[in-house]
Amino acid sequence: MNQFSWQRAVIKIGSALIAPDGNQCQAKFLLPIARFITASREAGKEVIVVSSGSVAAGRSKVRLNHPASIAEKQAMAAIGQMQMMANWQRFFDFPCAQVLLTADDLHDRTRYVNIKNTLRELLKHQALPVVNENDTVAVNELKVGDNDNLAAYTALVAEADTLIICSDIDGLYTADPRKDASATLIPEVESINDSIYALAGGAGSSVGTGGMRTKIEAADKCTQSGIQTVIVNGRSGHVFDALLEGHVSGTLFHATQSGNTARRLWLTHTLKTRGVIDVDEGARSAIEQKGASLLPSGIHGVSGRFRPGDAVEIRCQEQVIAKGLSLYSDTELNQIKGMKSQQIRDALGYDCSEVVVHRDDLVLLSRAI
Repeated sequence: MNQFSWQRAVIKIGSALIAPDGNQCQAKFLLPIARFITASREAGKEVIVVSSGSVAAGRSKVRLNHPASIAEKQAMAAIGQMQMMANWQRFFDFPCAQVLLTADDLHDRTRYVNIKNTLRELLKHQALPVVNENDTVAVNELKVGDNDNLAAYTALVAEADTLIICSDIDGLYTADPRKDASATLIPEVESINDSIYALAGGAGSSVGTGGMRTKIEAADKCTQSGIQTVIVNGRSGHVFDALLEGHVSGTLFHATQSGNTARRLWLTHTLKTRGVIDVDEGARSAIEQKGASLLPSGIHGVSGRFRPGDAVEIRCQEQVIAKGLSLYSDTELNQIKGMKSQQIRDALGYDCSEVVVHRDDLVLLSRAI
């Protein structure tokens, strides 16, 4: 078993674990997972769930034509979504929060930032976010397509350090263990290449849509962004006891670089800045010395045209000190600059956030203009 540690994890649970009979939610495989989530939270860790199962849960409640229409499938998902959430909530004495996403939400800059802020606030208020694809409105061109990749996108937007994918086999094997008795488990993967993809087969379950290939795709997205990924057997309770002790009983995909390094490179080199925010020495000191977020009270100048979620340079006395993602537009900042955070709502009629650039979305720089 591999040693590993984490602080914020996304755990993906598929339909085969939630609705093993294909038509209703059950607790059969979920109790060990729920205990793991509760114990992890009690240890000060943060957990986000990506849950399949709404369509399977609603299947027995909707009389379908054959083949079922898109509207019928979406009705089935809408009914099943309530059952799936009720099934999760019964395991916990803290609130579960439903978060429904489409691919369009993840690709739209403003909505991406809003998703990130929502997840951040849910964790701050000790709720358990339960993420699922919004099958009630999504059509094919708006769908992520499988919850393995949805879990990877969720880990990215939530800035998690770990993705845990629960499968119905123990991890990645040298061959399909259901067909080849000589197949052996691969406990660790240092980097994902063509040979790793070649080991992935087709869909493994008649209930879910994600086979091993989608799990490798999810791991690939995450490890390149500094997020370690594990594939474990969600039907084996001892797996989650091992995880609590810092051991992976499955396959561990190592991150190819640290999350901080990946994020710094992305913010520093990939994102084009759309504007400049000029701050005073107090704000500079708070950002550089205390690792603080940028508040509107420290801003005295705004230039450029930018929208929420755009990258901006933060400058003090003509020197660029940082780069980050602004939660407000240039127009909004010109209205609230110099104000206390509690004055934002009075000035704008709403407040997206108490901060202008959150410390998690900010990287320090040191170069003179």
